[in-house]
Amino acid sequence: MRSSENIRWFADITLQDRSAVGGKGGSLGELTRAGIAVPPGFVVRTGAFERFLAKLELEEPIRPRVESLRDDELEEITVLSQRVRARFENAALPQDLQSEILEAHAGLCGERPDSPLAVRSSATTEDAEDTSFAGLQDTFLWVMGAPATLKYVRSCWASLYSVPSIAYRRKHRIREDRVAMAVVVQQMVDARTAGVMFTRSPLTGDRSVITIEATWGLGSAVVSGEVTPDRFVIAKITGEISIRDISDKHIRHLPATHGGSGIDEVETPEEMRRLPSVSDDELAALRDLGRKIERHYGRPQDIEWAIDRNGKIFMLQSRPETVWSAKEAMPVARPAQDPHTHVMNIFGGRR
Repeated sequence: MRSSENIRWFADITLQDRSAVGGKGGSLGELTRAGIAVPPGFVVRTGAFERFLAKLELEEPIRPRVESLRDDELEEITVLSQRVRARFENAALPQDLQSEILEAHAGLCGERPDSPLAVRSSATTEDAEDTSFAGLQDTFLWVMGAPATLKYVRSCWASLYSVPSIAYRRKHRIREDRVAMAVVVQQMVDARTAGVMFTRSPLTGDRSVITIEATWGLGSAVVSGEVTPDRFVIAKITGEISIRDISDKHIRHLPATHGGSGIDEVETPEEMRRLPSVSDDELAALRDLGRKIERHYGRPQDIEWAIDRNGKIFMLQSRPETVWSAKEAMPVARPAQDPHTHVMNIFGGRR
């Protein structure tokens, strides 16, 4: 399967392509090229978004209107968000772009045109080392069929103009012409278990351990905070599990039962709720993958993963850990020659 003007397959992507495929797309391509198991897929490049946006702006400006707002003008942001998102959702795709997406969809799904897919936003400012843009745009899981895929590509573009996303950009004074949206389209993992992994402790910043959080079903239940996941803390070198917290995982996210796109929130069977959702062998395998990914990127990572019903582990995303890295990057005050002056300056600054 070959890339085209608007479509780029994971095997053809590296992090250097972030401006064209967004943070998520760049990471998935990078992981694929590093030999990490990633569900196959492609990216609708930012150029397609820019072209679509330019067509909409011929009728009414969008970027200048966003830049005219302050981050505290919540009512105005909300009104603009609703209007812009509706325009994206309802406008038709250019015929040539639609044809490219449909051809890529057919190549990805093969003989099963209704294979379930994930359609995921991938903003150019997402997953960078100096921003926390991830999670402000939309992802759509268990998308069935080509028409639904075309619909959710537009929905991902539209989510760049969600209220949280606009407010974040205005708060941080990010220029609108520096932000664009790519869209990842990839095969869904029919997950028995899924979760997140941090290659340093999110609580203490300890780089000698890996923290893994897991639950039954799709990882969206963990990311959304709807379930308290099992939590394990594992020594990177020895593999010793120092913390093993098994939670009451009362719900699962599973494929929708009505036969269409989407997922359902269902109750976990009583006999599964308090069982570990991941085995010690799987924890060891996740630890090894976490160490490999961290070595590849050269810095701590925040990773999403899933284990399918046959026990195969897939990586769904890896982004730089930002909280502790930002703390370490904060400048340290140089001590004054006169200790008395140094102390007075500290307390004087607290008035």
